[in-house]
Amino acid sequence: MASHPTPARRTVLGAVLLGTAAAFAPGAAGAAPRRAGPVPAAPVPAVPLPAAWTVRPFGLGEVTLGAGVFADKRRLMLDFARGYDENRLVQVFRANAGLDTGGAVAPGGWEGLDGEANGNLRGHFTGHFLTMLAQAYASTGEKAYAEKIRTMVGALHDVRAALREDPAVLSVPGPFPGSTAASNVRGSYQYVDLPADVLDGAAEFTFAAWVRPEHADDWARVCDFGDDTRRYLYLAARDAKGRPRFAITSSGAGGEQVLAGEAPLPVGEWSHLAVTLAGGTGVLYVDGAEVARNTAMSLTPTALGTLRDHWLGRSHYAADPVFAGAFDEVHLWSRALTADEITALRRRPAAETAAGAGNLAAYAFDETTGGTFADASGRARHATLRRTWGGPSHPGFLAAYPETQFITLESMTGSDYTVVWAPYYTAHKILRGLLDAHLATGDARALDLAEGMCDWMHSRLSPLPEATLQRMWGLFSSGEFGGIAEAVCDLHALTGDPRHLALARLFDLDKLIDSCAAGKDVLSGLHANQHIPIFTGLLRLYDETRERRYLDAARNFWEMVVPPRMYAIGGTSDREFWGERGAVAGTLGDVNAETCCAYNMLKLSRMLFFHDQRPQYMDYYERALHNQVLGSKQDRADAEKPLVTYFVGLAPGHVRDYTPKAGTTCCEGTGMESATKYQDSVYFTTTAAGGSDLSALYVNLYMPSKLTWAERGVTVTQTTGYPYEQGTTLTVRGRAAAFELRLRVPAWADGGFTVKVNGRAVEGDSRPGGYFSVARTWRDGDTVRVSVPFRLRTEAAPDDPRVQTLFHGPLALAARDPRKDLLRLGLHRNTALSGDLLPTFTPVPGKPLHLTLDGVEFAPFAEGTEDPTHVYFRRDEPRVVFGGLDSGVANPARPDGRTLLDAVWAAAPFRDKGALVAHVRATTEKWVADGLLSAADRTAVIGTARRATYVA
Repeated sequence: MASHPTPARRTVLGAVLLGTAAAFAPGAAGAAPRRAGPVPAAPVPAVPLPAAWTVRPFGLGEVTLGAGVFADKRRLMLDFARGYDENRLVQVFRANAGLDTGGAVAPGGWEGLDGEANGNLRGHFTGHFLTMLAQAYASTGEKAYAEKIRTMVGALHDVRAALREDPAVLSVPGPFPGSTAASNVRGSYQYVDLPADVLDGAAEFTFAAWVRPEHADDWARVCDFGDDTRRYLYLAARDAKGRPRFAITSSGAGGEQVLAGEAPLPVGEWSHLAVTLAGGTGVLYVDGAEVARNTAMSLTPTALGTLRDHWLGRSHYAADPVFAGAFDEVHLWSRALTADEITALRRRPAAETAAGAGNLAAYAFDETTGGTFADASGRARHATLRRTWGGPSHPGFLAAYPETQFITLESMTGSDYTVVWAPYYTAHKILRGLLDAHLATGDARALDLAEGMCDWMHSRLSPLPEATLQRMWGLFSSGEFGGIAEAVCDLHALTGDPRHLALARLFDLDKLIDSCAAGKDVLSGLHANQHIPIFTGLLRLYDETRERRYLDAARNFWEMVVPPRMYAIGGTSDREFWGERGAVAGTLGDVNAETCCAYNMLKLSRMLFFHDQRPQYMDYYERALHNQVLGSKQDRADAEKPLVTYFVGLAPGHVRDYTPKAGTTCCEGTGMESATKYQDSVYFTTTAAGGSDLSALYVNLYMPSKLTWAERGVTVTQTTGYPYEQGTTLTVRGRAAAFELRLRVPAWADGGFTVKVNGRAVEGDSRPGGYFSVARTWRDGDTVRVSVPFRLRTEAAPDDPRVQTLFHGPLALAARDPRKDLLRLGLHRNTALSGDLLPTFTPVPGKPLHLTLDGVEFAPFAEGTEDPTHVYFRRDEPRVVFGGLDSGVANPARPDGRTLLDAVWAAAPFRDKGALVAHVRATTEKWVADGLLSAADRTAVIGTARRATYVA
């Protein structure tokens, strides 16, 4: 165990990450109980606060959500977390270690062997789930979540312990009363290795075995004796047609002499298989009955000569699956048993029949411990249980699959996710989940597992040449590693182990870092979510090393995405990749805005704000949180699925899919996390590095919530219906405390942001895109009323200003319409003097922020429905209209698509009608001078503007 920093170094980051709920007391590092009794309490750990941070957030347990849309969405996810069987999530880990899975069924999708790319990403969802549970426990203090963490951490501790040792038999009931058998769990990659002389040059041959397949895997071997893929004999439980098959060859697949059965073996049931070979005739038996005979089988074990390998459950063809199921009563004879003798084997163990135990080898699989199976033939040909991949290269290895993906990646020159799918990405999710589990509950076993993983990765990566690392990390998909550097830096902050900081730096992708640090945009063509979390890692590396290029790269990267590659809802990516800067309208389709990207951009924005309080980071945070993140969670309960989108299609009429792909995807994982930490950035406070004698409280988001600020002895409660209410009220309770309250003024809030303290107006800087400050000594009962007037407005796509999105305050309003073409809408029919488009629309009674126009309903995108939606529409203002009066003049446009009405209303708000008319005069004069409007039409436009009646 690495040394740990002294208590003096510890501050509050552990609570910052996961809250300050009372610690549930899991077991010590050496124990691995499952749902055992209470264990001694352990203090909840803390991570040293980075000295580079000038503000810090509060823990999830210090900010309580009030009633509202965020609490409603979170409740759905908390119920899912509470009800889902955590044993299903560790099933793939237990299987990989050859442990009993207790009948648990893997979640499936990406978390199973039958998922995309052969389940090469399995294990990632378990990490996400641990983080979700940690956040749920930190937020609520509900011990059910801590119990689940304890179960999962205990299981993972057992898995690592098993992987450190040679495989051991998993004993199960056999086919006869009181008998035992050896089981290979699907996903264990285990097989039985027989001695090299087991066939003893036999000219005649019988192989017999009881088998119970647990899965219908084609080409899974019952036995395979051979050297390679040219010289062998095998018995497969299923061939490509699902039938049992025996084959023998000395010249590869094309020279196979074959016996094929007639019907598949039943899955989950015992079947008896036997093959006899003598005098040029081979016979295949299933359950004592002959199912195939071939009288032209000239090859025998003698003809094959001495063979290198003699395996039960493993094939010489690398792509074939390992047999999943149980073996019993495996016997080999140096003669061909008769049909009657074969039939007798089905009724009793071989030793109790006339044939007797196999005279070449006989395995009853009576063992209940260890990995050696005794030979009852009298020849001492004992067999050994082995893993196809040997075993871990380091005792800290922990994964839901063999180490082979990590090994293969080191020599890959091109990406192939069916061979290697982002193993270090999966390692990151597991590591992050373990760290969060430790920080939330104090479980020392979780920290021990996390340290072990990092020690293993350091041992694996540190010897590799720099060129190899750069090639690996540059590979699409296969080389993806997520935010692993961030997690490793967090571990380093806990342990102080220099190897952990060295490990974090081994993930530097220098070409990307150096380009972004220099302000060179190289994002086009890159996979978005493969690269966004790299920058959260760079920020933590900056915290730990103060190497400036890390911070510069992260800052510049953010500005390459926001706004140049951002959709209106805050998402980014098209088909998971980035295009050219400004490409938005031209990319609208069904596979936009991968949800993971929004999760990671929020995380990056938050971390950048810790270093530099630029309001645009929190403006983006509000946009993405209130739109893509809220809208990615469906508004209904489900016990089996988190119901989160993968892509958010922005094509006209797109219907969101909340059960994407085959399930358990990366976006469902980050979606589980998002929905259990909505409150993590509502409030921040300054640190000692902030450079001010007076501490400040940042209110970044307007959300019903209660902050418990223990160090100042106060609580701050926000009472609001925001974003349906245009403002919020903050109430301070507790002892007198002097601090500066900094209230974010949203960049879109250009209609008169105002603040009152105890009913009296307060002067301050209310410019949009900043913070309004109120510094005073706060006393018990003080109230702050913040008014944030909303306008219904549009935002244009950068590559086509006529393609727009409708916004009301922070919320994008999407049209609900099944048509597959962009809707064409005119919105300036009755625009208010403030520039508010709302008078053009008709509110829907009883449905807040639901509006109609021309029979089309608009609703907040944040509502997680399955309605066909239009986030974007085509703006079509064919004629100049003011206050419902049509001037009869065509609305002219400049070459960039911006129209006369755009130019007029861009100057809103207007103090009164006269100010508007004066602006119309000046604007039309310019348009006449530019040859875009005739004098007569100018007169008509001005007259219409003067006669019209406007909503203030």
